Amino acid sequence: MSALHFDTLVWHWPIAIYLFLAGVSAGAMFFAVLLKHFVLKQNAYQSGFVRAACIVAPVAVMAGLGILVADLTKPLDFWKILVFYNPKSVMSMGVLILLIYQVFMFMWIGLTFRKPVDAWCESRFPIVLKLTALLARFEATITGLLVILSLALGAYTGFLLSALPGYPMLKNPVLPLLFLASGLSSGAASSLLGGVLMNGKPNDKEVHFIHKVEIPLILVEIVLLFTFFVGLLLTGGQSKIAAFNALGYGFWGWIFWVGIIGLGLSGPLAMNLFMTTTSKRKWAYVAGTACLSLIGVLLLRNFILYTGQMTIA
Repeated sequence: MSALHFDTLVWHWPIAIYLFLAGVSAGAMFFAVLLKHFVLKQNAYQSGFVRAACIVAPVAVMAGLGILVADLTKPLDFWKILVFYNPKSVMSMGVLILLIYQVFMFMWIGLTFRKPVDAWCESRFPIVLKLTALLARFEATITGLLVILSLALGAYTGFLLSALPGYPMLKNPVLPLLFLASGLSSGAASSLLGGVLMNGKPNDKEVHFIHKVEIPLILVEIVLLFTFFVGLLLTGGQSKIAAFNALGYGFWGWIFWVGIIGLGLSGPLAMNLFMTTTSKRKWAYVAGTACLSLIGVLLLRNFILYTGQMTIA
């Protein structure tokens, strides 16, 4: 039995990529809202980091949906999930959250970039100015609902795995919180990486703000991981066996200890603390920290998906 192919495996790597991209989108949008509200106000559209987040969020969520549809046994029947909702289906409710999230995401992006959009459309499409003016009346409501939907989408990526029956590790109640925290972390990392690639300065106030949030977020992830596995061990039975199978000395044990704990969490935490202590933020530091965070979250998604299916109840 190999690490990637075993008898009890139902979902494989495309689902992990989908979960990763959905989390990145939710996290990027969440941090874009925070940057606008607490740091940049009406000048948010001028920030390379907000621009990066507003590109990453829609591209990631649509790419994730594309991968999900392509992985279905009957991809052309995906429309049925959009029309016939089953409130008892985690997949169906997740698609509903995704669709509503995208509506509010694009409305918020339109409002954030209202000034350049209105300037471009004034002589070409004057009707757009009426639409943005109408949306502006409800900006606070749109923003609030977008934050709620971003958090719901981030947590949903953990709830989705619970749809697989018979796997004790995937029924862990901590999983949605763990995936939410790691999704927010990946959104912050993608916004930072995209921002510096779009000529954002590594010492900009946006970077300082995100790093202040990222440090406690990484610590929360570590605590949630600890709680996740302690819960499995204390439950006993197959849950305990699942924990030992995941954290053992095989392929996935190395992925967890070296890839997730080492590179994905400890590395970014140490680099963030270093940059905060010394106040020295260089392009390579910011980009390197962001890349490590993204690698760690991607490995975490694959680790939970695969090791969670190794042990059945």
